[in-house]
Amino acid sequence: MPKISVVIPVYNGEKTIQETIESVLAQTFTDFELIIIDDGSSDRTVEIIEEIIKKSIKENLDQRIRLYSFTNKGLSATRNRGIRRSSGDYIAFLDADDLWTPDKLASQYLALQNTPTAAVAYSGTSRIDEHSKILYDVPLANLRGNLYDYLLLRDIVGSGSNPLIERQALDEIGDFDESLWAAEDWDMWIKLSSKYEFIDVPLHQILYRQSPRSMSNKIGRQERETLKVINNAFAQAPTTLQYLKRYSLINVYICLTFKCLEESPNQQKGRKGIRLFIKLIIIALTSHIVILRRRITWKVFLRLIIVAIFPSKYVVKILNRWHQLYDLSSFFGNMINHP
Repeated sequence: MPKISVVIPVYNGEKTIQETIESVLAQTFTDFELIIIDDGSSDRTVEIIEEIIKKSIKENLDQRIRLYSFTNKGLSATRNRGIRRSSGDYIAFLDADDLWTPDKLASQYLALQNTPTAAVAYSGTSRIDEHSKILYDVPLANLRGNLYDYLLLRDIVGSGSNPLIERQALDEIGDFDESLWAAEDWDMWIKLSSKYEFIDVPLHQILYRQSPRSMSNKIGRQERETLKVINNAFAQAPTTLQYLKRYSLINVYICLTFKCLEESPNQQKGRKGIRLFIKLIIIALTSHIVILRRRITWKVFLRLIIVAIFPSKYVVKILNRWHQLYDLSSFFGNMINHP
């Protein structure tokens, strides 16, 4: 049996699936199986994968790839299907539009071997664009051990493409929640952290693709599903940690507000951003969390108003003249990162 099972869930991923598969086959750690679960794709995804498999078999290059196709049921169900068809002692998931650096599996596997108390290893993330160009590196969390408190506050792991997880831990925790259509990753990490320790690999090894079509850009659904995760998590959390819920909500609304200004903001996203910003301020005021005194908070609000009022072509002109509204990344300084 292979030491690691890599599961790629894919739905209509014809533009990126080949590059994603290649990033797995390029791993320096080679004792793995690659299980690809097609979730009812209607484009050339299956054809592309079958071509890769046929070429590998014909040229005797790689016998580790298996493809399964099913009717569409969503990301959580697709990952669960992959888990049930895997045989490795460890499991790693990779979304069909993300990539790994070649040392990802090796580094995480070594981290787990060197830390017997940990069941989950995770690395740093870099954001890439649709052409696989690195946009920026997400700051490293540099956290290890019992991370339950931290993961109740925010998703420090970042995406489903990140961790390497011991199979026995997944078996005990259970499946991804198939009722969730977003934030199912965070839900799983919270559950794992309630019983198991995490170990960090302080390297940026996950290349997370940002695109206008990604789930992370469906702000309304992201808000609803994330609130479900928070409510479910704190329904299970001990009384001593209930105070963290208001901080968790603050963090969620900071991230959602910022998403409305990422990539190609338009009037619709601007209006959504204002609604989210107002919710953020209400939570902050009722929780006595001071963010209103920070200039960056009002810079974000001003930019949201500009985006909501003016067409995109005028927004660009305004921001070109008002440079201090360009870089708003310090808005994340409002986030509560420690219990």
